[in-house]
Amino acid sequence: MAIQLYNTLTRKKEEFIPLEEGKVKMYVCGPTVYNYIHIGNARPAIVFDTVRRYFEYRGYEIQYVSNFTDVDDKLIRAANQLGEDVPTIADRFIQAYFEDVSALGCKKADIHPRVMENMDNIIDFIDQLIKKGFAYESEGDVYFRTRNFDDYGKLSHQSIDDLQVGARIEVGEKKQDDMDFALWKAAKEGEIFWESPWGIGRPGWHIECSAMAKKYLGDTIDIHAGGQDLTFPHHENEIAQSEALSGKTFARYWMHNGYINIDNEKMSKSLGNFVLVHDIIKKHNPQVLRFFMLSVHYRNPINYSEELLESTKAAFDRLTTSYQNIQHRRESSTDLTNNNQEWLEKIAALQDEFIKAMDDDFNTAKAISVLFDLSKLANYYLLEKNTAVEVINKFTTQFDELFNVLGMTLESSEMLDEEIDALIEKRIQARKDRNFQLSDQIRDQLKEMNIILEDTPQGTRWKRG
Repeated sequence: MAIQLYNTLTRKKEEFIPLEEGKVKMYVCGPTVYNYIHIGNARPAIVFDTVRRYFEYRGYEIQYVSNFTDVDDKLIRAANQLGEDVPTIADRFIQAYFEDVSALGCKKADIHPRVMENMDNIIDFIDQLIKKGFAYESEGDVYFRTRNFDDYGKLSHQSIDDLQVGARIEVGEKKQDDMDFALWKAAKEGEIFWESPWGIGRPGWHIECSAMAKKYLGDTIDIHAGGQDLTFPHHENEIAQSEALSGKTFARYWMHNGYINIDNEKMSKSLGNFVLVHDIIKKHNPQVLRFFMLSVHYRNPINYSEELLESTKAAFDRLTTSYQNIQHRRESSTDLTNNNQEWLEKIAALQDEFIKAMDDDFNTAKAISVLFDLSKLANYYLLEKNTAVEVINKFTTQFDELFNVLGMTLESSEMLDEEIDALIEKRIQARKDRNFQLSDQIRDQLKEMNIILEDTPQGTRWKRG
């Protein structure tokens, strides 16, 4: 079965057919690096990292580009507030971004372009648009002539006349039409700037992605992706700029992930209910946060709360325990059983179900339900009187393989005997100190590792389950 994905451009699922057989060119809009990322930034990072991993699992060679916006109004404000320059702020939070998303299991893109490192390409892109009649200079600013691009509105499925109703000219703008948007902004006093044919200034937000996608992936790419909030105007404007310049389709497939709500309210800086990944992963296993994000189809909205994250942890722990139990059985398994093929076929059938789920618009929610089926099957198999090394190894491999596709790893429970003894001694001392809460926590921790405790008159004994 071929991979089907929902294309925002056509508003329907389509078979994915790459420009070049076996290869995928993918551009994902990255964050503006003026602060630590919040979970709204984390969702596209996780979702499209998973899409990338699945393409690789299915044998595709993928070129994955994700940018950093390292100069804009937010960075300039942050620099002024902190008394630092914009590059210093950007460097700090790019490093913080890598630390946070790495903890969430996201691989680095093949290329992470930065605006400040691509200024010549951006200026040249704007200059060519002016020469083709799609842009104009006005007192040091440069604007895109939106009405000159006939297909404007095709991504957000709005007509330019409808869009004009909500359009307005901001204070200080010198554009000819309400619908025109900035490609270059003349520098204000004290702002970071670059030299250009139109005077000192800096690029508008939308132009950077068009210029960098063209530089690193070419005029036409397979997939452009990002959060749903970027559909309009950011991605709409990217299409206009890129296709006006090249005369070619900019991106053949557009993918957008849904919004995140916090305790059933839309996440918003103005409401003060945004949550930083930097803070969450101090309290919770980052893999649980990733598991939580993937438990809902990427196009659907997702509601975040501490209670839901705790519930997700319990579900993740059940899968971890099943995996650990399978690993433990290796020691006592043989190759003498005669029903290996039946079990191997059951495992293979679940792998097929996983692929079927992911082929259907990367449905990680269904894929995760298959992992629970795999866990249930493993638990049933462990009830067998005799177990085979071949089957045990196949279960382990399948767990590892499918979790890796989703960007997660299940922890081995191979605790050393001395580590277990040390925890038991700590628990004994806690009981002597009448610290029953700590005692229970240690018992629960060992139980999760499939270590069974027996309190006897002769002391506490343990065994592996």
